[in-house]
Amino acid sequence: MTLSHLHETDTCRAVSGILSRVGDKWTVLVIETLGDGPHRFSELRRMLGSISQKMLTTTLRGLERDGFVTRTIYPTIPPRVDYELTPLGRDLLVPVRALAEWARDNRHKVETARAAFDQASAEAEIISAA
Repeated sequence: MTLSHLHETDTCRAVSGILSRVGDKWTVLVIETLGDGPHRFSELRRMLGSISQKMLTTTLRGLERDGFVTRTIYPTIPPRVDYELTPLGRDLLVPVRALAEWARDNRHKVETARAAFDQASAEAEIISAA
């Protein structure tokens, strides 16, 4: 993409829409989890921990709509539903895993920077109030 294309309205909307989906907290975790292979809804929910049923359903539907995930329903009682990455989802897995790894590796640095910023902000407020 050339610099002149960065500000075209259609391009901005397309990039913004995709980044909104991909940048969502739960999307990153779901994509990374499905990178190990297909999982049932209940398995995903258990593996992700604190996600609500509603949020997992919403996230999976969005990923399915965008072509990153497929849903397969098996006619059992109760019905079994498996979710799996599509080829497009597998392509997305590469940067998602890199981002997740970077976040894990740099978590403490970010926490330290936040604490220093908050401390400096608090000190500045005390000085300006005096």
